[in-house]
Amino acid sequence: MSDILRRHRVAALLGAALIISPFVVSFAQSAGNTVPTTQTPVAGITAPNGSFAPIVAADKPAVVTITTVMKAPPASADDSTPLGNSPFDDYFRQFFGDQGMPAPRTPPQQQAQRAEALGSGFIVASDGIIVTNNHVIDGASSIKVTLDDGTELPAKVVGSDAKNDLAVLKIKAGKPLPTVKWGDSDKLMTGDQVLAIGNPFGIGTTVTAGIVSARGRDLHSGPFDDFIQIDAPINHGNSGGPLVDVNGNVVGINAAIYSPNGGSVGVGFAIPSDQAQKVVAKLEKGGSIQYGYLGVEIQPVTPDVASAIGLDHPGGALVSQVNDGSPAARAGVETGDVITGFAGQDVKDPKDLSRAVADVAPGAREPLDVWRKGKAVRISVDVGQNSDDVKTASVTDGSGAPGQGDRAPAIGLGLMDITPDIRQQLNLADNQRGAVVASVNPDKAAAASGIEPGDVIVAVNQAPVKNARQVTQAIAQAGKSGRKSVLLLVERDGSQIYVAVPFANG
Repeated sequence: MSDILRRHRVAALLGAALIISPFVVSFAQSAGNTVPTTQTPVAGITAPNGSFAPIVAADKPAVVTITTVMKAPPASADDSTPLGNSPFDDYFRQFFGDQGMPAPRTPPQQQAQRAEALGSGFIVASDGIIVTNNHVIDGASSIKVTLDDGTELPAKVVGSDAKNDLAVLKIKAGKPLPTVKWGDSDKLMTGDQVLAIGNPFGIGTTVTAGIVSARGRDLHSGPFDDFIQIDAPINHGNSGGPLVDVNGNVVGINAAIYSPNGGSVGVGFAIPSDQAQKVVAKLEKGGSIQYGYLGVEIQPVTPDVASAIGLDHPGGALVSQVNDGSPAARAGVETGDVITGFAGQDVKDPKDLSRAVADVAPGAREPLDVWRKGKAVRISVDVGQNSDDVKTASVTDGSGAPGQGDRAPAIGLGLMDITPDIRQQLNLADNQRGAVVASVNPDKAAAASGIEPGDVIVAVNQAPVKNARQVTQAIAQAGKSGRKSVLLLVERDGSQIYVAVPFANG
């Protein structure tokens, strides 16, 4: 029995080469600013022979190098490396020693207590306001900014936001500084030319050229993922530097690379400027950002899901779980609701909802439009405040929701009632109801949809079920009704997810 009910866990992988590290993959999400700048944009440059020199001449003076000093744990007596047990030891060895370049010089008496890291940034206001990534300055005990002319100045953090991986710094230069102007990232199209400016590996300000490879990339690093993918080479040290268009305006903030070896392979990612400006403006005003919180687990509405619940087209965010005591629970949001609108905005997919909720100030009362059991319903919700350990609206992809009993028709499931023995083996709650998946036919639709042995089916087409017979009857009834798929609410490892199983593949 235990072999039949053995749980198989599903891991959603971005790919082994995507390394989440401040120095290998630098993640950022939305950030920005509406501070007026003094830099005149380079309008419609079409330089002879396709040269980008006019853009570089205009923008490079506003790009800075950011050096941070970070505390490191004391070195042991037998350490032989220059930085002892510093968490950045591998970084310096790989990206300075292995590159034939000297590591940053640290006084011997401080070698065991500090380490330096490098990043980039850009000036958006002539009085010294600088935008960069949060991971560039996170945990720093001191921050130094080096201007393009070599001037070194101390910087203070005006505001930072870890969720968006953005930070705003301030320096005092005693004179107006050159700036860059924000551009409109929404106008960027795949194939448009762009330039990335920054200080890779600490060798000095460097400009690389490429094109927009794709838009709307989701790296699953946060609820705001909407990255611009570029093939302009960016490397360690480019983090926080500007991505500019052919008019010399900032359309993105260089933030991440996909790499099997730590260096650029032509797959880089930047935060869109239209998202960035809003966050930077908030950071300048308050130093931090409070995010709205709804308290639901959501997933996409696929064509099969839409068919199963009677929607005429896929769209919205399907609620697979409502967190106890959350704003959504208090407002009456139910498992199985499809959220189609929030705060007057249409919700096309789960990301739309996550971003919309996050942008609302905690305490605001907003309308929530849902599709519930074949009818459109509007309710009001008092938005809560998100904390570091709470997600705005957790998004799942629905790819694997998550002797033999009665055989469910068409879709290939073997089901069993929840017995005391099974309840103990699967560590189910005493009040858990539903049917346990004892077997899955690998050639049938349920397997293709991600159902696994050990899953517990707790609802069919949004109606709760208590045992295997009710599940079988509900699936059969869905087939007789003429629907192309059946919607199963599956519980796995304490989480719930909806899985639409098409009858056509059964």
